[in-house]
Amino acid sequence: MASKESLAERNRLIEYVASQPKKLTIQESRNRLEALLASIPIDPDIKTEKIMIENTPAEWVIAPNAARDRVFLYLHGGAYMLGSLNTHRDLAAKLSRSTATRVLVIEYRLAPEHPFPSGIEDAVTAYRWLLRSGISPERIVVGGDSAGGGLTMAMLLSLRDAGDALPASAILLSPWTDMEGTGESMESRADADPWLNPEQNRAAPFLYIGSMDRRHPLVSPIYADLQGLPPMLVHVGNDEILLDDSVRLVERANAAGVEATLKVWEDMWHVFQQFTTPEASKAIDEIGEYVKQKLENETQKISTE
Repeated sequence: MASKESLAERNRLIEYVASQPKKLTIQESRNRLEALLASIPIDPDIKTEKIMIENTPAEWVIAPNAARDRVFLYLHGGAYMLGSLNTHRDLAAKLSRSTATRVLVIEYRLAPEHPFPSGIEDAVTAYRWLLRSGISPERIVVGGDSAGGGLTMAMLLSLRDAGDALPASAILLSPWTDMEGTGESMESRADADPWLNPEQNRAAPFLYIGSMDRRHPLVSPIYADLQGLPPMLVHVGNDEILLDDSVRLVERANAAGVEATLKVWEDMWHVFQQFTTPEASKAIDEIGEYVKQKLENETQKISTE
């Protein structure tokens, strides 16, 4: 059963969604998401530093316990059209503390001004920049939420196909992996989902990919060849229409020989980790344990070679 804090946050989210006008411009939608998430304060001991990676704005978010040689490259969600360094700073701060890594969030180019594959290019550039900066791939974790989860998969597929050394693991929070919206949960969870709805979800890809095939592996990675990708942890809420995007991704990853772990959180919604609840704290802690274990395993593997 959901905690009282989660029930309160769910009600707040329902009220927020209900208050939205029927038609909003892209900029209005961006402003509203900023107002919802950017005002969440971060702990005073968290350090932040804005940088540029070529032409991409980025920000280091660093907890006191973060190891300098361990990095979490994080790609924010927002349907490839919304989101920023501001909307995900609090989540990045929590992940930095739980994983003991320096978190690097990038402000990749957004659609519709910059459609596919602009965001993928920016993500690949950021990852290669880390390698050129002296960070070993076995000490890098990559991940993201929602569209950022799909973008993480696209980045990994692009890096693998180009022959780049891959990171130690990937963390995906409610990843958007099927732009056709064919999962059974699109309908079976529609009434339970307090945030997303099937109609908007199926309409959103047009602004990112236009008339492009929605089964293209770099926009719907459930159709990709997933062989050779690093281990991944996938968290998803049971009360979200994108539940099957996670379930099918993990099934297909395992079938391809990839170590993929799925955790379905009962009574939780899309990217619930961004909210202040006991369930969100527990999820962040579990991510931290997973990341620490994977990075430690990679370190031990190198020391024995």
